[in-house]
Amino acid sequence: MARLAIFTERSTIRSSVELTALANFRLAAFEAGHQLDFLFRGELDYLERYDAVLIRAPTDPRNASYVVARRAEIAGMRVLDQADSIRICCDKIAMYAHLTAAGVPIPETRFVDADDVHAATARDLFERLGVPLVLKAPNSSFSAYVEKVADEASFVRVARRFLRRADRVVVQQYMPSEFDWRVVTLDGEVLAVVRYVFVPDRWKVMERGDHGEWARVEAVPRGAADPTLLKVALDAAGAIGRPLYGVDVKEVGGAYYVIEVNDNPTIAAGEEDQADPDLYARIVAYLAGEAAAGGPTTTR
Repeated sequence: MARLAIFTERSTIRSSVELTALANFRLAAFEAGHQLDFLFRGELDYLERYDAVLIRAPTDPRNASYVVARRAEIAGMRVLDQADSIRICCDKIAMYAHLTAAGVPIPETRFVDADDVHAATARDLFERLGVPLVLKAPNSSFSAYVEKVADEASFVRVARRFLRRADRVVVQQYMPSEFDWRVVTLDGEVLAVVRYVFVPDRWKVMERGDHGEWARVEAVPRGAADPTLLKVALDAAGAIGRPLYGVDVKEVGGAYYVIEVNDNPTIAAGEEDQADPDLYARIVAYLAGEAAAGGPTTTR
C-alpha cells in the first residue's frame, strides 16, 4: 500500500468539476489498495509522511505548490509535477527554447526585449510573421496576458504592459482555428485527448474580459486520435520532461503546431476524462511506483 497525498488549495475545491475530479483520484487510489489524503497549505509539516504527492493547485515558482514539489523531491518522494517542469512551463521563453531545440513544430516565434519595443520592430514583425500577431507575457496562464495585435500602436501598448511582468515578450504568428487540441501525457504516454472548442467569435480557450467564458470540451478516445497528433504532443512533452503535462496543439492545414506545454494540466470531471476515465487510475499507479497503465478503471 502506498501513502499518497494530493496538495490542493481551497480555491480549487470550490469548483464542482475539480472537486469531483479530486474525489475520483481518491476513489482510484482506494480501489488499488492505496491511502490518499488531501493536504492544504497549513498542513505541509506532514508532507514527508507520504510516499508521493500530486499537486492540484496553481503552479508557479513563487507559489506554495513549488515549495511542495521541492520538498517532496528532497525527501525522495514521487511528485507531479516536478520542480524543473514548473520552472520551465511557467516561463514561456524557456519552454519555447526547449521545444525549438527538440525540433518540435511551433508557430513562428520571436522574443522581444524591452529596448526593442517600438514601431519599427512592430513593422518588421508584421512583415515577417503576418497580421495579426499574438503577444504573450512569459509567465501567463489560463489565456491571461495573451492578446492579438494588428497595428503598430497596439503592439507597443500591449508589449509595454506585458513588460511590467517580465523583461521580454513572446511574439508569435497567429494561427486561426475554431479549437485547440489538448493532449494529456504522463511519463511518455497519452492519458487523454480533447478538443477545446472556442466560444463563437473567440480565438482562445478563455476570454477573461467576457465573463470568464471557457471553451467547450469535447473528448476523443486516445486510441482514436490521429497518431501524428499524438507523436507531436509526446515529442513536445518529452522536450520538457517526463511528468504530467497538458500539450496544447493547433491543427492547421493537416499539420500540427504546439502552442505550449502546461505542467499541472486541468483535469475536470466530465471534461478531460470524458473518453478515458482511467486517467485517474493511471496517475495513481504512477505515483505508487507502478506502471502508468497498470491501474484499474475508476468507477464513477
